[in-house]
Amino acid sequence: MSKQIDNVCIIGAGFMGAEIASRSAVFGCNVFVFDINPDALVMCRETVEKSIQAKVDLKVVEGDPAQAAARVSYYEDMSAAVQDADLIIEAVLEEVDIKKEVFARLDQMTLSHVLIGTNSSSIPVSQIEEGVEHKERVLNIHFSPPIDRLYYVELMRGSKTSEKTIARVSAWVKRLECLPLVCKKESIGFVFNRVWHAARREALKVWAEGVAEYKDVDRAWMLFSGMPLGPFGIMDFIGLDIVYKVQNLYYEETGDDYFTPPKELKDMVDQGNLGMKTGKGFYDWSDPDFGRSDFLKPKRMKD
Repeated sequence: MSKQIDNVCIIGAGFMGAEIASRSAVFGCNVFVFDINPDALVMCRETVEKSIQAKVDLKVVEGDPAQAAARVSYYEDMSAAVQDADLIIEAVLEEVDIKKEVFARLDQMTLSHVLIGTNSSSIPVSQIEEGVEHKERVLNIHFSPPIDRLYYVELMRGSKTSEKTIARVSAWVKRLECLPLVCKKESIGFVFNRVWHAARREALKVWAEGVAEYKDVDRAWMLFSGMPLGPFGIMDFIGLDIVYKVQNLYYEETGDDYFTPPKELKDMVDQGNLGMKTGKGFYDWSDPDFGRSDFLKPKRMKD
């Protein structure tokens, strides 16, 4: 039987790194978080501890939050962070060259039995694995935020990923009480993200072409789906810089102008209006009433 994954290393202490770290810790894994930015590690620790406490308060999991938080360690030295890992998940910027560099370094630092995954939301691991000698151990492991609600995890093979690797990671995903969605073949956007891309693309076009206001698109989506946010609220949550890069990846992959991200979206990114993380995107996230307004949770449509 394949060895259970108990020790998980996260490369990148951003929002998704913290999400994966807290989920792993509350379900009994030892977690090692690495980032080159010490300030990012401080923020990650605060986020992880709050997230773990929230999971206990909401009874997502039982146990002592302090004990779960103690299972997470933070490192500025990558070689120290990966030393005892069974699984490493890269969660850095959505840039192919950066991810390739990280994978090549990890290959030099780890033994061939250590699994290496990328949490990329759109880039197939086959585009990243070039510097890895034992390619049977690499794969896409894509979590969607917030994990407590969107608890599916998309798994996709690279050029030589083994069935053993898929099986081990699938078992670990189930241990986290998440649902593994395994791609049967390589696909830009994986499983659900490919479907979500189509909806996001059309929502952006409706807005950029002046067909309708973005708030009306969100209203319709929320009423239809019962979700608390519409496409534009979700894009703000993800980060508009990331959304732009992902949309552009589809364009580069297909060469079809239909997939070109709208200039209006690029303008927002250039202006630094990136969504929740900067306080303003399509919505004003500094507004204390955000999330309770008629725009976001319509009860009675008076206008």
